[in-house]
Amino acid sequence: MAWNTNLRWRLPLTCLLLQVAMVILFGVFVRYDFDADAHWWTDRKHKNSSDVENEFYYRYPSKSRRLQALPRHIRAGPHLAKGSAQIQGFQCHFLLLPSFTTGLSPHSLINADFCVASVCVAFGAVLGKVSPIQLLMMTFFQVTLFAVNEFILLNLLKVKDAGGSMTIHTFGAYFGLTVTRILYRRNLEQSKERQSSVYQSDLFAMIGTLFLWMYWPSFNSAISYHGDSQHRAAINTYCSLAACVLTSVAISSALHKKGKLDMVHIQNATLAGGVAVGTAAEMMLMPYGALIVGFVCGIISPWPFLESRLHIQDTCGINNLHGIPGIIGGIVGAVTAASASLEVYGREGLVHSFDFQGSKGDWTARTQGKFQIYGLLVTLAMALMGGIIVGLILRLPFWGQPSDENCFEDAVYWEMPEGNNTVYIPEDPTFKSSGASVPSVPMVSPLPMASSVPLVP
Repeated sequence: MAWNTNLRWRLPLTCLLLQVAMVILFGVFVRYDFDADAHWWTDRKHKNSSDVENEFYYRYPSKSRRLQALPRHIRAGPHLAKGSAQIQGFQCHFLLLPSFTTGLSPHSLINADFCVASVCVAFGAVLGKVSPIQLLMMTFFQVTLFAVNEFILLNLLKVKDAGGSMTIHTFGAYFGLTVTRILYRRNLEQSKERQSSVYQSDLFAMIGTLFLWMYWPSFNSAISYHGDSQHRAAINTYCSLAACVLTSVAISSALHKKGKLDMVHIQNATLAGGVAVGTAAEMMLMPYGALIVGFVCGIISPWPFLESRLHIQDTCGINNLHGIPGIIGGIVGAVTAASASLEVYGREGLVHSFDFQGSKGDWTARTQGKFQIYGLLVTLAMALMGGIIVGLILRLPFWGQPSDENCFEDAVYWEMPEGNNTVYIPEDPTFKSSGASVPSVPMVSPLPMASSVPLVP
């Protein structure tokens, strides 16, 4: 079926309306928090605070995540939607608070970045098959569902999820996979050749993998309590990543009849250990436990599961990098929490690590483990139900989506340089030639979208 992909008015109006709405919401609801306000210099005298306590780089580890989308050839929609996702992430976090206005702090920016990471994960399932407006609408709904799910897990169920195995990776992956299943294209084979990677795209994607690997420990430890919890989070993440790399290389070589390595495995499976250790990162998982988690993910992640059996067209392989490792992370977190003991943590350490005080004063380690499982189930339910609803909305015919033969084609939404070696079939009937037929077999562009390259955490 041919769709009208001319977005000349639809895309600008949608972007501008969202931007104006965010400006109004920020003007009404958002103020600087105490540590970022100029009154800090006056009030600190009454609170006995020091300059060190307000030092940003001391309190919040450096995290470099968002630029890793570039090597993966995430074009059009993600560049348009990422800023919208971050601002909407602020809004969703703020509006869940009881006060009329709320403070904008580095901590809230980190939480908003987590929301952006989940959105970028979900994008990996639909890239190349949807229009920029569809991505914007998908972002609008997902950040709302993300904030609601995070509020339920962290505030109502009191779940511990420092690295976001459940709230970020599991939710983002299965939300995106559900949307792409609802948007299933029967004739995608007509343009699937453009989805495959080439040497240049793999090389750039590998740069993103290296940066993600280096900074994943700071991602998992960013919101942990300073001191022992944050140190454990970094150590456990490094151990899991290291084990996952070695195992992924072994499995990738074993899967090839001549023992060669698959670049997609190296880009994706080597990072799965960081996802799977996220929930239990700040717990007493022990270094050998983190190595086991990475070892298991390195075995499971290189195997394809979805398209051949469930008809789920996963553009970037997010199930292997985020979905399955996220579920493993949720289970590992529940088992680790349920097995916590005074001998391992000490009384004060147990109370501090799991917040066994106030409303959780009568909780035991088993209770915490039970609620960790509840959190994983709630996350899956929110992702699946939300993905179904949003997928049905995105199936409406007026979003400017490409036809099957034009999927993964940049020329549909981008102005391409003359002489670019692509075959683009105009979808607006007013632009189609009535006489000559256009070849239906697509040609590979110089930099096609990589089939399965790493997503931000």
